[in-house]
Amino acid sequence: MKDQKSSSPMTGASILWECLEREGVKHVFGYPGGAILPAYDALKNSKIHHVLVRHEQGATHMADGYARASGQVGVAVATSGPGATNMVTGIATAMLDSSPIVCITGQVGSKLIGSDAFQETDITGVTLPITKHNYLVTHASEVAQTVREAFYVARSGRPGPVLIDITKDAQQTTCPFDWEAAAPQLPGYRPDLSPAPQEYDHALELIHHSKRPVILAGHGIIVSGAMREVRDFAERAGIPVALTLLGLGAFPASHPLNLGMMGMHGEAWVNHTIQEADLLLAFGMRFDDRVTGTLKTYAPNAKKIHIEIDPAEINKNVKVDVALVGDLREVLHELLPRIESIDRSEWLDSIDKLKGDSAVRDIQNLPDSGHLYAAHVINDLWRETREANTIVVTDVGQHQMWEAQYYHHERPRSLVTSGGLGTMGFALPAAIGAKVACPEAEVWVVVGDGGFQMTMCELATMVQENLKIHIAIINNGYLGMVRQWQEFFYEKNYQATPLLNPDFAKLAEAYGIRSMTVSERSQVVPAVQSARKHDGPVLINFKVEQEDSVYPMVAAGAALHEMIRRPSKIVETAADE
Repeated sequence: MKDQKSSSPMTGASILWECLEREGVKHVFGYPGGAILPAYDALKNSKIHHVLVRHEQGATHMADGYARASGQVGVAVATSGPGATNMVTGIATAMLDSSPIVCITGQVGSKLIGSDAFQETDITGVTLPITKHNYLVTHASEVAQTVREAFYVARSGRPGPVLIDITKDAQQTTCPFDWEAAAPQLPGYRPDLSPAPQEYDHALELIHHSKRPVILAGHGIIVSGAMREVRDFAERAGIPVALTLLGLGAFPASHPLNLGMMGMHGEAWVNHTIQEADLLLAFGMRFDDRVTGTLKTYAPNAKKIHIEIDPAEINKNVKVDVALVGDLREVLHELLPRIESIDRSEWLDSIDKLKGDSAVRDIQNLPDSGHLYAAHVINDLWRETREANTIVVTDVGQHQMWEAQYYHHERPRSLVTSGGLGTMGFALPAAIGAKVACPEAEVWVVVGDGGFQMTMCELATMVQENLKIHIAIINNGYLGMVRQWQEFFYEKNYQATPLLNPDFAKLAEAYGIRSMTVSERSQVVPAVQSARKHDGPVLINFKVEQEDSVYPMVAAGAALHEMIRRPSKIVETAADE
């Protein structure tokens, strides 16, 4: 049956919204302006809900948070020039963390391109290194095929951001609309790869002969939907699992084979375990420098198997013995029937000995010394929300690492955070996107006082959309992680890190948001409980110890096992790492 909308011409702007609807888009995050105005004019005929942001960076982070929480493609819209360039940080954030978003920008009329017209910027040139692909659309007839291709590219293979720049005249002129004829045709783009049989054989040989293997679980497990397969693999082979920051939730925190987070601020016993392993199985992770420490001494006695969908990541940072290039879930389906059950109790027992007393990151029973530490806040928050369908969205810095250490994630997509780019200002807008995507979820923003002030204008967006989001500001009066580096490596020369903050509680009240300020440990649980009961957004200003540091820490250029440990004189302030 012929599509009825193909019978009459449509403007490029109308085709844009029609294609987005057919791609399953229900929400977009955007900010209007001159060059994208024809598209906004056509929005009146669409069923898509538009979320008006307060800054275009916020739109991209919202689309990113939407994508990470739901697994669907997030969409952000902006005008040309400054509107488009304001999206750059959010696009780069999505690129580094393989998050599928499509950014749509208006552009000056095609006849004005190259003339330095008002609000003209070559945004496809600007974003070329930080997008999976981008397009400049100059004719209405190109809109449908471009949108369909953009969604296909964004969600297939290793996901990532795609940008579509549409000139104003391409939005205004008309052409016939044919959805079927616009189907993606990309013969040179084949992201689905299958390893050769001998590669599987080699991998199995290494696995079955290893005595001290470790699985390195990354974000790719969640992207692939391979949580069950990874769990079956680990249990059948008796192999412990260490997780990257973005891998948290891919393997249940309570599982006896879960070692915890690896890397710069990972658990000490995890890093020692990796260094002592004879086989590393990297599942959907990219051997980032925050995970490996200096490469010269990284897992020196370990063979390495890398299962990864992006061939560009193979041998990029760490040379591996076997590369299984393909979708992780499909690769594991091939391996699982051939995995032998092996008793590795001796290896697991030796890891338990490495843990010692620091294996229990539980500060519930520590004495209240009168000081409020961020670890107290996050551990109590976990205790109160762990039974709920909770999504925690963090910003970047010390609080992000404490969240990774003291909030124990059991489910995939329960942690949304900026890993690769480390983008301050990510948390609040990304949480808005996550809540729009998953309205039934309990969404908590865990954010530092520095990062919060970068995008706090999006409080207005949260209120405008009537979103019940809880905000926990870890307020230590510093740019905390930078201050920590200054303490360790720059003789406590705290240049440009002390913060003069507003009264965050009064700020929230100005937006009509209920607020609380907490400065004592005994107040944390009541504040969290009160926030959860309130029928609306809540901001809690947690005034925590100012000069606390995240331990352990692998210094830049150090080996993974060469960690700075918490000084014994202050060990009573938090669990011994």
